[in-house]
Amino acid sequence: MFNLFRKWWKYLGAKFNKDFNDRADPAIQLEQALAEAQSQHQRLKEQAVNVIATQKQSELRLNAKMQELEKLNGNARQALVMAADASTAGDTIKATQYNNAAETIANQLITVEKDVEGLKQMVMDSTQASDQAKAAVAQNSRLLQQKLAEKNKLLSQLEQAKMQEQMSKAMDQLNETVGADVPTLKEVSDKIEARYARAKASSELGETSVTSRIHEVEMATANVEAQGRLSQLREELGLNPAKAAIAAPTPEELAGTSLPAPQIPQEQPRPSAG
Repeated sequence: MFNLFRKWWKYLGAKFNKDFNDRADPAIQLEQALAEAQSQHQRLKEQAVNVIATQKQSELRLNAKMQELEKLNGNARQALVMAADASTAGDTIKATQYNNAAETIANQLITVEKDVEGLKQMVMDSTQASDQAKAAVAQNSRLLQQKLAEKNKLLSQLEQAKMQEQMSKAMDQLNETVGADVPTLKEVSDKIEARYARAKASSELGETSVTSRIHEVEMATANVEAQGRLSQLREELGLNPAKAAIAAPTPEELAGTSLPAPQIPQEQPRPSAG
């Protein structure tokens, strides 16, 4: 019974999840996904800041230990010099005290040197972790920029899809039949186009006879004008035989025509009287 209830509960959960995804606005879901990606990037940056801060803190501690180590080395050398000077001066008590101080400083040096070695390793590890954190943040930043660019592309595709859906829905509403007695818009359009085509054909048929007669009249008029023009040209060229024989040449025509010069008869010599 418990297993059956659990299966039924999982089934209801999957059904509600499917219904939610089917009805959810993709634009809002896209904003949610990008908001989650930005939150993850912010958390990654905070973690990287902590890692880098640890590396910086390790470097500061190492520098401080290095300064302490250098100071202890100087103190140890100074104690040994002062012990040697006291021994040379015959002051064995001070020489012993300075040697004891040098020994104490030497023990401190050993401890500090161990701390320095440990801090060096810590700095190396933290530096490597810091570099990895920086690389991870840079890579995640590039991915986030790609997601933002993809968001704009997806939103554009979503708007195009919505527009296509609206256009398809509008065309379906225009083409679907409202009722059994109501024609569709396409049927009415076909009917109007058929009626217009018949009216156009009837009009062209009625204009055919009138147009042909007008064309004949225009052709006859053009022929008469052409014949008249040809007659005018013949008269100008003197090619009309009926009028060429009657018409006398004009002075201009004579001037333009080269005729042989008239010959003057010479006087005969008179016989002498004698």
